[in-house]
Parts: sequence; C-alpha cells; structure tokens
Amino acid sequence: MTNGEWLLLKNSALLSLSLSLSLTHTYTEMAFKNNILVCTPLECETEEEMVGSMELAKAEGADLVELCVDSMSFSQISEVKKLIQHRTLPAIVSYRLKSSRTSGKGDSKFLCLQVLRLALEVDVEFVEMDYEVASDIIVMAEHLYGRVNSRIIVSSYVNGGKPSTEKLGHLIACMQSTGADVIKLVIDVDYITDLAPVFEMLTRCQVPLIVIAAGSRGLISQLLGPKFGGFLVYGSLECKSIPGLPTLLSIKHVYKLEHLNADTKVFGLISNPVGHSKGPILHNPAFRHTGYNGIYVPMLVDDIKEFFETYTGTDFAGFSVGIPHKEAAVGCCDEVHPLAKVSRLDRRLLKGEASDTSPIAGKTFVLVGAGGAGRALAFGAKSRGARVVIFNRSYERAKALADAVSGEAFPYECLERFSPEKDMILANASAIGMEPNSDQTPVSKDALRAYGLVFDAVYTPRNTRLLQEAAEIGATVVSGVEMFIRQALGQFRLFTGGLAPEDFMRKLVLEQF
Repeated sequence: MTNGEWLLLKNSALLSLSLSLSLTHTYTEMAFKNNILVCTPLECETEEEMVGSMELAKAEGADLVELCVDSMSFSQISEVKKLIQHRTLPAIVSYRLKSSRTSGKGDSKFLCLQVLRLALEVDVEFVEMDYEVASDIIVMAEHLYGRVNSRIIVSSYVNGGKPSTEKLGHLIACMQSTGADVIKLVIDVDYITDLAPVFEMLTRCQVPLIVIAAGSRGLISQLLGPKFGGFLVYGSLECKSIPGLPTLLSIKHVYKLEHLNADTKVFGLISNPVGHSKGPILHNPAFRHTGYNGIYVPMLVDDIKEFFETYTGTDFAGFSVGIPHKEAAVGCCDEVHPLAKVSRLDRRLLKGEASDTSPIAGKTFVLVGAGGAGRALAFGAKSRGARVVIFNRSYERAKALADAVSGEAFPYECLERFSPEKDMILANASAIGMEPNSDQTPVSKDALRAYGLVFDAVYTPRNTRLLQEAAEIGATVVSGVEMFIRQALGQFRLFTGGLAPEDFMRKLVLEQF
C-alpha cells in the first residue's frame, strides 16, 4: 500500500466514525450496550421463512440480522418491503450480484438497485452493497444522499490465495473511498494461518471493519474479532449451522464475547478435527469464574509447525494439543517438561519398576492407539508392572511404541482374536468411537468378554459404545471424562499461572458432558 492510500484510509476514519456514531438511537444504544454486535445471516426463499428465522435469531441472542434478499423468491418488490417493515430486529439488507442464487433472475443489477433503494426508503439500519455496485459513482452518490438514518456497508469477496496485509490494506482504502460507513470483507482461507493478516488489519484499521473468513478454518475470525477490533460478529442459528460461524447460543452462553478486549489472552485446542472439543465449555466459564481475562477457542490446524511460526505474538498465550499433532508439538517446543519426555526414557529404566501393590501388576494391558495419549498410558502401565500389548492401525507405530516400553505389538487385525487370558485390561487411546462416529467401537461385544476392566480415553460422548457394551457383559468401565478433568485442571494452572477452580470445573463437566 502506498503512503497516499494509508493517508486516505486514516483521514477517512474520522468521517466514518462520526457517521457510525450518528446512527438511530435504538442502534446506538444496542451498539454500546455490550461493546459488541452479534449478527446472523438469513438465507430463506420466502418472506414467511425469513420472519420465522428472524424470530429464532432473536430468541437465540442476535442483536441484528442480515436479510439476504438475493436468496428470496419474490414476484413483486412489495414483498421485500413488507419483510423489511415488519422486521423484529435491526437489520442489514443485502443483495449480492454474484451469488448462485441470483443466476436466472434476469437483470440482477437492476433488481439489486431496486432492493437497495427500497431499503433506504424504509430507513433500514444498514444497507449492504457489493464493491462492484458501490464503485459506480452515480449509483453511490444516489445512495449516500438519499438516506436518512441508514448506513452503507460496502462488501467485497476476497479469494485466490493467502491474503497479504498490503493487499487487504489497498482494497480497504479503495472501498473506503466510495464513501462507505462500514467495510466488509468475506475471505476464503485454506489454512488457519491465513488469518494472521486479517487480525493485523483489524488491529491497524481505524475504519469500522467486518471480516468473515469462510469455512471451519476461519472460525476464530469471528471468535477473536472483538479482541482485534472487528465491528461485529456473525453467528449462525442452532438449526442452520454454517461452517466458520459459531452458533448464536455458543456466543451467548459459552464464549460471551462481550467480555473480550485488546488485552484478552488467547488459548485454544490445536487439533484436526476439532469440532468435538468440550474445552471451550469448560475453560471459558472457568476464566470468568476466576476473573482471568482469557478466551479458549477451537483451532483447526493442518501444520502445527507453521501455526507456531505464524502466531508468535504474546496475544496467543497457550494451547492444548489434540489429534494428530501431539507428538509433533514436542518438536516445536524450545523446552520440554521432563514428564513429556517419558517416551525417550531408556528402556532399562523401566525394567524392574513393577510395584507389588499396583492393581495392574502382572496383568495384560491391551492398548489401542499409539499416539500421544497411548504413549502416556503405555509407559504408565509398564512402570506399574503390566504386560503391555499394543494395537494400532499403523503397525509400524505400534511396534515403535512397543519397543520403547519393552512391550509387544500385533497387527490391528489381530485385536478381535487376541484372548490369551481372562480379566485383561483394555484401554482405548484412539479416536474410534469419538463423535461424530459414536457408533464405532474398536472391539466387538463378544471379544470384550476377555476383559475385566475397560477404559476409554474418548470423552465425547461420555458413555461410548465401547463402555456401554463392556458394562453389559459385566466388565468394570472407566470413562475418559475423569482423565479429561485432570488434564484440564493441569492446563488451566499452566494457562493462568495460578490455581484452578477444581470444584467449579468438575461440576461443570459433569453437568455439561
């Protein structure tokens, strides 16, 4: 971006700010009530569906809705007028020229201008137009001078590779020159690391700015938007989830984004997949309970090394690591706690450590999974005198772990037939049975008869199919929830540098899971 473009950007900021502060009384009161606005996009075919969805959005905590008129099938413009006039929430009226929904509607630009003029006539809170439309000086002049209380949002869709700060800054400067009150960018991101320039622009830009990063990897663009200065947050209805948008109910009850500010520390779970995580419903209330200024968010990460190299600032303060990054995370650390180095212990240190008082001493400990959790269980069982037998979909990984703990490894296909003795111990440290694949189990019900105790590290769902069937055949079962609670308490202490509210967190887990 040139100096002239940045000067335009900064000089225009004061004008935009003054325009934003002169909104209608209702909107102004709403905007500063919680220092955050929550909007949900409504894409419905009929006016009746729009009204019904608007009522749902209101019940679930939205402050305003975006009425995506290009999604509607209407024969007369009066139907749109009726919808806007009978809105039950403040609204953004939008009509996108290049959406799949506008194809086959004839002169879409003519229809777009009709809708936008109508929205201004009925004094809707916001009118959103594509940058392509706003670039038409005559059209834009008509909209700017033909309004009373409505504010203009100019939006642009950004795709074609990782956006740079320079590219975004140049685009924003050009969009602002149209006279827009608010700028909106919808960005395609391939990786979560593509969001770094977005956060930088939100921080540096003094123009009211909305950014939506589409897809699951873009979720934190909304959850962290208020921290970095985003103008509003988009959320989805519970019944109509949209990839990349948190649900309105999670914004209201879990994340409570109105508490975020520039000093909020960011924590999260690095995993892939990550949608199953219960961490946010535990850590976020615990932060608020203890008065700690932090937020815990799910982060869908493909390359953990690139992630750590990208998010190096002090804003990103700590992470939990899940599948499949647990082992790779160790290689990204400058220092590693001795307990995390257990997999590197010399096998000789593990021999002769069996405790006669351990309830698993002399037992056969059958482990499914050779990842991070599996390694911890394998070393723990071996140190207590158990015979460790490992099964994993990758036999090479199972063999490597077995060699490290002086255990045994067999091909995964042999698990179902493995029954050298009765009352063995089975521990599932794989993702088998985890939501959304909760109908799966690593071992059939019939094969479970060889086990006296069954542990499942999976905690979503709390009572997995494996545990249900093990209980039915009379085995003692242990849920992964307790392990989750203990590791969450340890993480919280590390995150905050203080004590974890154990009773509060335990109660929350048992109520929510």
